[in-house]
Amino acid sequence: MNKRSYFEDHWNSTLYDDRHAFVSKFGNHLLELLKPRKTESILDLGAGTGDLANELAKLGVDVTGVDQSSSMVAKARSKYPHLSFDVADATNLPFTETFDAVFSNAVLHWVLDAEAALKSIWRVLKPGGRFVAEFGGKGNVETITTELIAQIKQAGYPYSIKQFPWYFPSIGEYASLMEKTGFSVSLAQLYERPTPLEGEDGFRNWLDMFARPFFNEIDEQDKQGIIAKTEIALQPVLMEEGQWIADYKRLVVIGYKIPIK
Repeated sequence: MNKRSYFEDHWNSTLYDDRHAFVSKFGNHLLELLKPRKTESILDLGAGTGDLANELAKLGVDVTGVDQSSSMVAKARSKYPHLSFDVADATNLPFTETFDAVFSNAVLHWVLDAEAALKSIWRVLKPGGRFVAEFGGKGNVETITTELIAQIKQAGYPYSIKQFPWYFPSIGEYASLMEKTGFSVSLAQLYERPTPLEGEDGFRNWLDMFARPFFNEIDEQDKQGIIAKTEIALQPVLMEEGQWIADYKRLVVIGYKIPIK
């Protein structure tokens, strides 16, 4: 969704499906919080390759999936041709009071202008409609990023906060922003969710999929050296019996649109 220009379409939809299917799998529990009802109109915001939108459709929901990545949307359309998927920006969704609910899994930490996204989500909901989302919260992948940044600096490269691609808010920060936008917040919870990464190269694949901005302006040879040193440093902390475990912390929120009087 509204990622920096670098993110206009860097997503590898095949790698996403093959090695990062956990993103959608972990999102299944969010469907339980959504409690979708048959014939409801629901927007899947940041639908990726469409797996969760398809699960919603199976429940009889009228689902529309949107994602900023055209490659992700193309993959979703090829997998689920009977469903509707479109390219759209989270901060400027092309709908007004259209949906009973907006559902979003593992997306909103990419949207740096959180207030603009919430205003857009509020606008597309019908009066009384609900917003159910989960994304990275305060402290998410902090062990990984702290070590990675240290290794970048040790390699002689400058580091700027502009290289940090995510927005990881606290409960208070995001709940306050929701209320400011016009949502009645019924749930805001931050929890630890250690996440297994698939295969021996799971950590490298994760960096390749999600952390490329850290390596802007770093040549390929130095990049590989930084990754190798980061792996060595983190193995005692994030590897269990040969399995990489990423230190995820997720923020879950539920809010209802309060009509303006």
